[in-house]
Amino acid sequence: MPELPEVETIRRTLQERILHRRIQGVRVSYQKVLRNCTELEFNQALRDREFVQLDRRGKYLIAYLDSHNRVVIHLRMTGRLVVLPRDYPMEKHVSLQIYMSGEEELRLIDQRKFATVYLLQEPGFGPIKGLATLGMEPLEEGFTCIYLTEQVQGRTAAIKSVLLDQRRVAGLGNIYADESLYRAGIFPGRPAGSLSSTEINRLHQSIQRVIGEGIAHRGTTFRDYVDGDGRKGGFQELLRVYGREGEPCRMCGEPIGRVKLAGRSSFYCPLCQR
Repeated sequence: MPELPEVETIRRTLQERILHRRIQGVRVSYQKVLRNCTELEFNQALRDREFVQLDRRGKYLIAYLDSHNRVVIHLRMTGRLVVLPRDYPMEKHVSLQIYMSGEEELRLIDQRKFATVYLLQEPGFGPIKGLATLGMEPLEEGFTCIYLTEQVQGRTAAIKSVLLDQRRVAGLGNIYADESLYRAGIFPGRPAGSLSSTEINRLHQSIQRVIGEGIAHRGTTFRDYVDGDGRKGGFQELLRVYGREGEPCRMCGEPIGRVKLAGRSSFYCPLCQR
């Protein structure tokens, strides 16, 4: 699933390609991608309009139209958003096309078909409960050590599970949680409430650094992720634990381990994260 660095990279590349261009129409190949409107309603809301602003909140993209309506997209597991020439060969798994002036189109390509698109015509986030309840993002001013302490104090759940709770830390996912915990020297299965103030401080710093580096390297590509121009990310070359089971730790040489937490694989170093 694209996480904060990937979605932010997509936002930055797309805003250079889709803003202030007249929308000429819409084609929906997978009807269930639209969660709160029909294809006709979506087309009527977008036709002859322009996107004037593209924001991101957590893992959500929020595109503002000149009508003050908004289009909210969550890419989920395998969604990709790319701008392509209109005559570019059609891929197998296209869910949605937005035709723009200049003979280009914005395509939502999604092999697993989990991506979602909402049309918001009223203030607030209405039917998108996950967006309305997001916590602080790692690079927001409000994401302080005090804030992180408040999120973990008294909790018996594994620290990895707490970090993945979007109500507590918005945008953090499997990859960047594992990398942050490794840099902080914290085992992902530790009860969150057992962390000392020193460990929370280290974790706070590592989360911010990992997210910042992820954005700087345009995200992590293992399989599906590409940015709005169709380019892969580069942070996979810098991963220290994620996806490296059995390979030597870059710090101590111990083979990287893997453990299941809440049904998800977590990668860690048995020596550096006792």
